[in-house]
Amino acid sequence: MCALRSVPRDTGKLGGKAMLYSIDPFQEITHIPHERDYQRWRARLSDAEYEVIEAELGRRIGAGEVHTSSWIPGSDWSNTPFDPIYSKACEYDDVASGLCFGLFLWVVMQKHSDAWAFGRYEKDGIPIRGLTYFRIQQP
Repeated sequence: MCALRSVPRDTGKLGGKAMLYSIDPFQEITHIPHERDYQRWRARLSDAEYEVIEAELGRRIGAGEVHTSSWIPGSDWSNTPFDPIYSKACEYDDVASGLCFGLFLWVVMQKHSDAWAFGRYEKDGIPIRGLTYFRIQQP
């Protein structure tokens, strides 16, 4: 079982009030799932490395209305802000890197000044591996 941690309501650089909602059932999410994994992976990165990752995620989600976590980073993270996730935080583990990326994105979405919701969806009848986030009106 994973431990849950509340996200602070004052979220600093990325925005004001943290607002992330699940769709089924519709409810505000204020915790980080798989907290132990998140903390372990985050601890392996310097603050500067994490801030670069966070800034890049913020930049990528900033203009769009819909984002699917597994489609954001691309397949080759070499020489990108996401490389330290693979090479340091997850010690070259492909599966762990994908999960870590998803948790880092989760936190960025929680901190974003806009309200976001997420769910699991299909494309052409095939389940999408990651979560799909979409901007919503503040409830």
